[in-house]
Amino acid sequence: MFCAVSTLVFTKKLCVFIFETLGFVKVDREIFKRITVDLSFVDWAIIFGYFAVALIIGLWFTKKAGKDISSFFLGGRNLPWWLVGTSMVATTFAADTPLAVTEIIAKNGIAGNWIWWSALIGGMFTTFFFAKYWRRAGVLTDLEIIEMRYSGPIASFLRGFKSIYIGLFLNALIIAWVNLALMSLLEVFFGIPKDMLIWYVAAGMGIVSIYSSLSGLMGVAVTDVFQFVLAMIGCIILSVLVLNSEEIGGVESLKTQLPESTFSFFPSIGEGGVGTYALSIAGFISFVGIQWWSSWYPGAEPGGGGYIAQRMLSAKDENHAVGATLLFQIAHYCLRPWPWIIVALCSLVLYPNLAPGDEKLGFVMVMKDFLPNGLKGLLLVAFFAAYMSTISTQLNWGASYVVNDFYQKYFKGTDKQLVTASRIATLLLMLIGLGLTTQIQSISGVWEFIMECGAGLGIALILRWFWWRVNAMAELVATVTPFIVYGILYVVKDDLPAEFLDNKGVFFTTVGITVTAFFITVLTTSPTEQSVLQKFYDKIKPLGSWGPFRKEGEEKTSIWPITILWITSVVMAYSVLLGVGSLILHNFKEAIIYGVVAGVCLAIFVPLLKKSKVFD
Repeated sequence: MFCAVSTLVFTKKLCVFIFETLGFVKVDREIFKRITVDLSFVDWAIIFGYFAVALIIGLWFTKKAGKDISSFFLGGRNLPWWLVGTSMVATTFAADTPLAVTEIIAKNGIAGNWIWWSALIGGMFTTFFFAKYWRRAGVLTDLEIIEMRYSGPIASFLRGFKSIYIGLFLNALIIAWVNLALMSLLEVFFGIPKDMLIWYVAAGMGIVSIYSSLSGLMGVAVTDVFQFVLAMIGCIILSVLVLNSEEIGGVESLKTQLPESTFSFFPSIGEGGVGTYALSIAGFISFVGIQWWSSWYPGAEPGGGGYIAQRMLSAKDENHAVGATLLFQIAHYCLRPWPWIIVALCSLVLYPNLAPGDEKLGFVMVMKDFLPNGLKGLLLVAFFAAYMSTISTQLNWGASYVVNDFYQKYFKGTDKQLVTASRIATLLLMLIGLGLTTQIQSISGVWEFIMECGAGLGIALILRWFWWRVNAMAELVATVTPFIVYGILYVVKDDLPAEFLDNKGVFFTTVGITVTAFFITVLTTSPTEQSVLQKFYDKIKPLGSWGPFRKEGEEKTSIWPITILWITSVVMAYSVLLGVGSLILHNFKEAIIYGVVAGVCLAIFVPLLKKSKVFD
């Protein structure tokens, strides 16, 4: 006991020493005293133990990650489906995610979650159409596919441009918004002054950068599993405690304390609806008919991409890649959201007077007010785990773009030099992310920027697999056009009609112009060289319009079995999502209906899975 206490005290004193010695900031020792009072010995033991385990895992895989950049960025391409899939889910569970869901529910009720639930359609599309292609390609990053699929100097430029635009610029923005969420947690939970928050975040990022730069993807993936399990256990415990507290009194009592429309799973379509969330026809169409295939967004890229593609590339084989991606979609959309939703609903009852924009802090306030000693440490660890799993992936994935698609492409290097460059790039990304964290003020503002600047790009990322005529210039146009269009519309935003803005006019305009520019470019510019296309087709064997490159007598594989499989899986997943929610909220009739639909879909899904040969 004495040793444990001494270790914890030493750890806190060491933090103070490091900050003050490096000259970062004069640490307010009263804050450390407050943290000591708010957290018990058990809390500190849990927190200290978590960080120790994370660092040990990183050190354990250091030697393996140092072999070459394939080992560093893809774990040697030998990861099992359950590890890969869980790592995907953990990465998309950032410190900002429960806070964002809380803010959504405060504004629009449960139905407001369709803003991200709608991405399931594209996620299942990636699972059944593209997961095998990515693993079959055998590339190191998804950007490497550009020069496998296209030819000429434009293809070379596009790959290098995206490595900086996405790998550094957009990736650093993502890191910054995740940092902002952690700062909100620290400010509310510990009362740390705003001007000191960045230094605590810097310490957290420092720990993440150490183990991610040492252990590569293998260490990141293993810590992801550890972190995800902790994060979900913590959130489930929190939801049970607050739901059954005296203030809330259980599900039935909760339902009497909020408007009925708050619990609706679907928005009211059109004006004058009775639901909390009234969505226009245009808005509904954008969610279910356009957004899933048109918008580039981290973790939900049309056609796969980013760190999702990186995980697929790290799988043992094509079957493991498909299985991992399917696990990700089910866990991400069907199971994970409900503990957050329950806590968010309870926070509306407990803290009804939060200022607009501060509703997201209700989640953290529930943690602070309803967790006993011991569980406070567990929940803080859960949030730290969610934060670290996302940051470690962003650092590793971003570094892979910088090293493989920029540094190696233009400067070359030995395996040892490339691994060193990878570790330096990881640290560089950390510093850039920290710098941007000090400059942005709104998480939702960054979300909007990234969504709108990728509106329409998805058409190129999908059709390049299905249509041989797509070329590098068309993808470049689809990448740059939404950034330009959004920039113009943002400048004149104040002069645009309110009806245009309320009906997602900016999004529709950006998508329309981008898609039009893409098709015009495809039809008016030279196609990719025949030899490059033939080599790509022979390696990938994609479905769709590839007639000129099929060998004589080669049978064309029908796209319909996989299409039906995809649609069935979407209906099944949504039925599970809404069925679980109905069960939790004691809407038992609805739960039975959703369960029957899910069962019917499963009965169709299993034989289709065999017929489609998704799993060979």
